[in-house]
Amino acid sequence: MSKTGTLQAPLRTAPPAPGLSEAGLITLLLGAALPLIDFFIVNVALPTIEHDLSAGEALLELVVAGYGLAYAVLLVLGGRLGDLFGRRRLFLFGMGAFGLTSLACGLAPDAWSLVAARVAQGAASALMLPQVLATIQSSTTGHKRARAMSMYGATAGLSMVAGQILGGVLVAADLAGTGWRAVFLVNVPVALFGLLLAARTVPETRSAHPEPVDIPGTLLLGAALLALLAPLTEGRAAGWPLWTWLALAAFPLTAWAFYRVERRADRLGRTPLVPPSLFRLVALRRGLVMLVPFSIGFSGFMFVIAVALQEGAELGPVQAGLALAPMAVVFFFTSLAGPRLVTRYGTRVVTAGGLIQALGVGLLALAALSQWPDLDLLTLLPGAAVAGMGQALQLPVLFRVILAEVPAARAGVGSGVMITTQQSALSLGVATLGSLFLSLIPGMGMRDALLVTLGAQLAGIALTVGLSLRLPREVG
Repeated sequence: MSKTGTLQAPLRTAPPAPGLSEAGLITLLLGAALPLIDFFIVNVALPTIEHDLSAGEALLELVVAGYGLAYAVLLVLGGRLGDLFGRRRLFLFGMGAFGLTSLACGLAPDAWSLVAARVAQGAASALMLPQVLATIQSSTTGHKRARAMSMYGATAGLSMVAGQILGGVLVAADLAGTGWRAVFLVNVPVALFGLLLAARTVPETRSAHPEPVDIPGTLLLGAALLALLAPLTEGRAAGWPLWTWLALAAFPLTAWAFYRVERRADRLGRTPLVPPSLFRLVALRRGLVMLVPFSIGFSGFMFVIAVALQEGAELGPVQAGLALAPMAVVFFFTSLAGPRLVTRYGTRVVTAGGLIQALGVGLLALAALSQWPDLDLLTLLPGAAVAGMGQALQLPVLFRVILAEVPAARAGVGSGVMITTQQSALSLGVATLGSLFLSLIPGMGMRDALLVTLGAQLAGIALTVGLSLRLPREVG
């Protein structure tokens, strides 16, 4: 360890990055899909987990939040470690660890064991996912990079919707009597298959000038994210005890300390975990600002609709999951057209996407207002399909915008910062919109609580539309 508080790897010169084959890209996208699917797959499995493990509401929140917190806190570190020791190596290690921790989740004998396994699973995801974008950035150029980024965006959005659909199907299928455990056990053969593919197809890339791990910055960033996310995700279920208010009060202090430590390290010529100079990139800075409200709305909606369809409309897990199938299908096919639309219209595609998404959410609210509680695939189809189209015109393009100007040498830290922002916002979406919805149910009833929450999401979409007008017009 150096005197500056960093962990330094031996300096090495990286050879020119080999090109990324189609098989390699598919393998990386599989690695990108697994963590996002697992963030959402438990939403429809929570009722059966509660019954089987006798878990209270606070413990159920931890099953979701424990994964998300570990994931968010360690993402930037995962990206830096990939730059330092090799992205293929970290990708393989992360996928192997993801398979093992998924097995631990599936075999958990009690609720606390499941929470611990979920935290470990989130940490494994944080090692694996940043390597996907960093490898794409460092081993592709031009049209091939644009296509790969578009496919990554399509995979990310599709995975978040497909997670709930797959969760419903697996819980209802009750494979070999496994019940909810199947949503985790299914990852084990998939991870093993991914390991075999990655060993053959994913090229090794690393930064030409490996940057050391910033230990003080890592600890302060982790403390800041925990101080913000832990009380927001656990506070309502736990009854807002004293520790939640103390943690929230500590957040601005730890965030300020993190900023000061990083700025001082940058000024002294050291290598901070999140270089402040990275935020001088206009596209990255503005794209990250827009990614926050988009992701809050996305995850909040997915959580709320899962609860509303199962407990309000009394749909089974399969029907509740399949009600979102039109959103997933339209998202996927719209994403494929994204690169051509961006070439022609630039980032105004994002603005159009926000307006279309708002129309879709409005149609969903209208269906809930007029058809409640008789909601099903057909009544939700128009709104879900239109919302999926709007989302697909935003998320993949945002990823491209954010990383367009990031140098290949800093691909790991750039992708880590982006995914940390996205994951933190996804956790905030469940904590804010989800808590709003659950707190309104006793006084307003589930339908009106759903309508108010959809109205809050529409306000967030209006914000993203306004922010999209500040994005650079052209995408690199």
